[in-house]
Amino acid sequence: MNSLPLSTRALLVVCFLAAAPYFLGLGASSLWDSNEAFYAETPRVMIESGDYLSPSFNGNPRFNKPPLSYWIVASFYHLFGVSEAAERLAIAMGAIALIASIFVIGKTVYTVEAGLFAAMALAASPRFLMFSRRIMIDVYLALFMSLTLMFFLLAEKHPQRRRVYLALMYASAGLGVMTKGPVAILLPALAFLIYLAAFKKLSRLREMMLPLGALIVALIVLPWYVAVYKTHGWGYIESFIIRDNLSRFAEPTWGPRRGVFFYLPVIIGDLFPWSIFFIASAWLTIKQKFRPDDESRPQGALLGIWAAVIVIFFSLSRNKEDLYILPAYAAVSAIIGGLLARRIERRRLVQTATAILAALIAIIGAAIIYLFNPSSSPLRLAGAIAVGAVLSAGGVTALALTVFKKDFAAVATTAISMIVANYFFALAALPDFEKFKPARQFSEIIKSRAGGDALAGYYKLASPSMAFYLRRPVFEYYREEELIAAFASGKDVYCLMTEEDYFRVKAALPESYVLATCPLFQVKLKSIFERKELPQAVLVSNRDSSSDRK
Repeated sequence: MNSLPLSTRALLVVCFLAAAPYFLGLGASSLWDSNEAFYAETPRVMIESGDYLSPSFNGNPRFNKPPLSYWIVASFYHLFGVSEAAERLAIAMGAIALIASIFVIGKTVYTVEAGLFAAMALAASPRFLMFSRRIMIDVYLALFMSLTLMFFLLAEKHPQRRRVYLALMYASAGLGVMTKGPVAILLPALAFLIYLAAFKKLSRLREMMLPLGALIVALIVLPWYVAVYKTHGWGYIESFIIRDNLSRFAEPTWGPRRGVFFYLPVIIGDLFPWSIFFIASAWLTIKQKFRPDDESRPQGALLGIWAAVIVIFFSLSRNKEDLYILPAYAAVSAIIGGLLARRIERRRLVQTATAILAALIAIIGAAIIYLFNPSSSPLRLAGAIAVGAVLSAGGVTALALTVFKKDFAAVATTAISMIVANYFFALAALPDFEKFKPARQFSEIIKSRAGGDALAGYYKLASPSMAFYLRRPVFEYYREEELIAAFASGKDVYCLMTEEDYFRVKAALPESYVLATCPLFQVKLKSIFERKELPQAVLVSNRDSSSDRK
């Protein structure tokens, strides 16, 4: 390590510091949403039932995704016990592996320093830190697709080891298919085909070991599908491959309708503040009018093709979620790393981008202090003021360093500011945020009171994680008549809902009592800027607080 330049050694330290928050306070907060609930509860059911073939959630089959993510979490449960911390450790390990693969991609295409910059850019992005705590399937899909890209690049750069790298590439693609389906093969294949065609290398397809690759993917993917077919018939496979995958792309089946440019602000937000450098790099590429016959930059061009294919593909989909383009961030981060590693060559561009980035961070830090000021805001969150102060100070310092043309120091200061903010977020803000999340705390009350025949669940306020905390199926009511029938059934009922919905339906219920309340905070900019008093969640039962039916 002593042989490395000082800047490279400093970057290595920053990368290690950026990785630490991914493992801090993993069990301090309850499950976030339906995504995390599925990937926490289904592996627990697999372990208890001994059935690792047929995923299920809340007492119902769940075949809309392949099972690899469930199996990964189940292996962590076997090692560390069933808990939020074990489930999140599985996600965090996937996130760190993704960051490591991005380092290799940046190093392969550019330099060691570029790889470190690329890894740091993703690791120090607050949104990705959040993803690494709650989005199991998309983090692992991004990992396996990043590995697919990484091994392809290594095969291109080291032809003497081409066969080994290509075999590993196909294995990564197969694991991606077992994570989220055919998209893990379709999009890499399309990106590689466009790359080879652009550089007039289509004849290289004969060197891609396609028959062996198909065999490797088949050996990974087919055993589970064959077993499902033998056990359940064709129905579940058809529902996943045809109805779930194709309908999500071709038909507006759920969620808000989003335009074709939906993902442009998503990229900027998810990789903020480093996305500023991606914009600068894209502008530089357009300005230089990149030519496909420029043999000096083919692998760098592949990064742009990879990101464009993924973003364009999902932009054409009728259903859009920001997480869908997570696999593009391996290439985007490597492009960012490549620009930062050439900061001497592109000094004016890097200085301008760094100054914009530093100014934005300082402004955001000041806004956080204002919005979460405990003396004037209902949004009181531990660590928020510290995060705002760190970002403001870091942004101002980085801005001053750009004035004195200390480019590396300005970028490093920005990175350290983001990393320190992530520490406060993981150790202070997330544990304190529990006061806005009713599922775990209400489930504890239900467990202390409810007998085995009691009905427990939620009305309109989706809280599927209750199944994980109660270790039993829960009802999911969205129609008033369902709720009224449950309260009239003669069984004990425990229902989570908003206070507003309770007052709306209260008169129609035979008998009801509020056992507990909890403020609700939607993590959206609109909710933060409105600064209104928070709505309340309530735990409602047909048994008053003095009853004990256990």
